[in-house]
Amino acid sequence: MNAKRWLQRHQVAVYAGAVLLSVTLGVLRPNSASAFERLIDPVLAVLLYVTFLEIPFVRLRRAFRNGRFFAAALGMNFLVVPVVVWGLTRFLPQRPVVLVGAFMVLLTPCIDYVITFTELAGGDSEQITATTPALMLVQLLLLPVYLWLFMGAGVAEAIEPEPFLEAFLILIALPLTLAWLTEAWVERSPKGAAWQETMGWLPVPMMAATLFVVIVSQLPRVRGSIDQIAVVVPVYVAFLVVMPVLGRLAAGALRMDTGESRALVFTSVTRNSLVVLPLALALPAGYRLAPAVVVTQTLVELTGMVALTRIVPTWLVPGGSTHHSPFTRTDGD
Repeated sequence: MNAKRWLQRHQVAVYAGAVLLSVTLGVLRPNSASAFERLIDPVLAVLLYVTFLEIPFVRLRRAFRNGRFFAAALGMNFLVVPVVVWGLTRFLPQRPVVLVGAFMVLLTPCIDYVITFTELAGGDSEQITATTPALMLVQLLLLPVYLWLFMGAGVAEAIEPEPFLEAFLILIALPLTLAWLTEAWVERSPKGAAWQETMGWLPVPMMAATLFVVIVSQLPRVRGSIDQIAVVVPVYVAFLVVMPVLGRLAAGALRMDTGESRALVFTSVTRNSLVVLPLALALPAGYRLAPAVVVTQTLVELTGMVALTRIVPTWLVPGGSTHHSPFTRTDGD
């Protein structure tokens, strides 16, 4: 328990250390990237499993009935975000290879570590969890539509649905099912309760491991094309600034409570870069730069998320959390 409290109290420092270590390794040992890339899905799956364990399923069932949050999350991600993205990308060089990567990553809402970052900010993570199936399905259907509207039919037809479906099964369905089975085990066996207690100190280390694996595996992609893709960084930073504010305004207009407001902010700003990357890699040869454009968003976003977990609860959406999780409660919060 002491180790768990220490991790919770110093979680931001732990994440900063993971980022620093990953950048160092990514620069010194770029050839290790492919090995770490194979670890992304397993690490994310474990992270989401231990995150789902923090959410009692009775609360999750209530979250599924919150139609207002569902509508707000879908509206922000599939009506507001496309308008913002279209406006921001007007400042980019109008080169298809750059635009397709930016559009692919910015138009797809996150369905994995957004749950963890919402938890860290004291947001209503069960609402985020309940919306992930809908967000996944709708982005699968609408991404080709948006690419067709913004870039033409050629790019839209090159998008394959298989990576989306695979990510849903591995990153959402499997961890959620295992968490539900674990909860049922806890109710029937002291061993189950002991297992859940042990898992309770893993969210912070697993979030650090996720940051480490993602950055080490993706940094070499960016380094080789930095002179061509640096132009997208200001757009990604602007997105990180604009969308939390718009999410907060929408939450205020809908009179959402503190936890729901924070959740809406994070689902509005966090993008699905890890799922979109296989789509970018599968594009025709003329779009060879697109994966690096996607990866750049990952690196910018992870840095921004660490900051937003502090900015959102202390400034943008202040006030007490509306739910309790041992993952998010720290001394002095």
